[in-house]
Amino acid sequence: MTATGGIDLTGLTAAPAQTWGAIQLVPLLRPDPITDLRLHARLYDTEDESVVAIGAQKAYVSLIPHAFVATWTTDATPVAAYGTQLREPAGADPEGMRLPFRRRMARREDRQRLRFLPLHLALEGYLTLQFGGPPIAWQEWTRHAVTRGLSPRVEASYAGAAVAGLDDALRLFEIHPSQCGVLLYVAGALAAAFVVPHPDDYRSLHPTLLKDLYGEQIFQYAAALPPDRGDHSVRLDDTRVTTLSGLRAQISQARADWAHEHAFRAAGLLAEEHLTFTPVQRMGRFALTRFLPPFDPTVENHIGEAITDDTGRLAYLKTFRLSAAQTRRGHLLSQLGKHDWNLGATAATLKTDRDGLIQRLNRAGFGHLVRPEHQRPEP
Repeated sequence: MTATGGIDLTGLTAAPAQTWGAIQLVPLLRPDPITDLRLHARLYDTEDESVVAIGAQKAYVSLIPHAFVATWTTDATPVAAYGTQLREPAGADPEGMRLPFRRRMARREDRQRLRFLPLHLALEGYLTLQFGGPPIAWQEWTRHAVTRGLSPRVEASYAGAAVAGLDDALRLFEIHPSQCGVLLYVAGALAAAFVVPHPDDYRSLHPTLLKDLYGEQIFQYAAALPPDRGDHSVRLDDTRVTTLSGLRAQISQARADWAHEHAFRAAGLLAEEHLTFTPVQRMGRFALTRFLPPFDPTVENHIGEAITDDTGRLAYLKTFRLSAAQTRRGHLLSQLGKHDWNLGATAATLKTDRDGLIQRLNRAGFGHLVRPEHQRPEP
């Protein structure tokens, strides 16, 4: 069961931004922390390469090493070869490293403990968008499209360590005593939002922003665009401050103006009735969900995951900003899905003709799903 809505930051207060080059972090403060839900990081013995089982015949690979994956071990666990290796036919097995299997994206480890992979829930929701392909065997689609759909879906992203300046910014920026989150801007564009229940959680998880995933657009903004030179500061009107109560009033107004400023800058994420939420797991009075945007190519689009309590208060949030190309692909697939992959009906909704839609599919990398004889323009 899905629901629509926006991200509600009620209970969180935006503090003045801290800027380092093109990176700007806006701390989110929570005066009243959530104490009955806590988050912590779990480090695994291996590197980041891992395979996540999401069904009997499917697996989600979060990072592929530069090698082939095979099952040559006696216990049938997957391993990755250390590059190309030559050996005698009757020689020893090739050298390799084991790939740890994680059982599903979100899995209960006991009655009151849930293990989930940050951002992978959101990415799974995006990658499996219309994963099954056409539900009706329209004549335009290939046998591959009808029988296998979009398997496999592949999208590229960058680790935070590759985003220019982010490492230095996270190391140098101040962490406020009541900080429970952050809005991350790159060259003035909202790159990600991160919220946790308690300040202790944020202090321990602050460095994990370097291990998060970021889109190609954010990577390019950090590397090529100049810093955001806009004046986002809020100043006090000292001509109206004559008493302590007047100073308090000015500070309260400045904080309200600051919150309004960042609500405006993050409108693509915070807008009401903007996102589609899908429930993933119940955790007592809390609920873990993931969300998809409307895939409107004219605005910014974020995918992500959130935990809210039984009153709707946000406890956890992690988002990923889609690039323009990823948004276009999501837009095409969502529109095809709404019309059961009927090219004519989809083309009409997109205000184009069938040939124009096929050209869009080609540019989005889905042209191989259309039969060659239908790739040619109609006479």
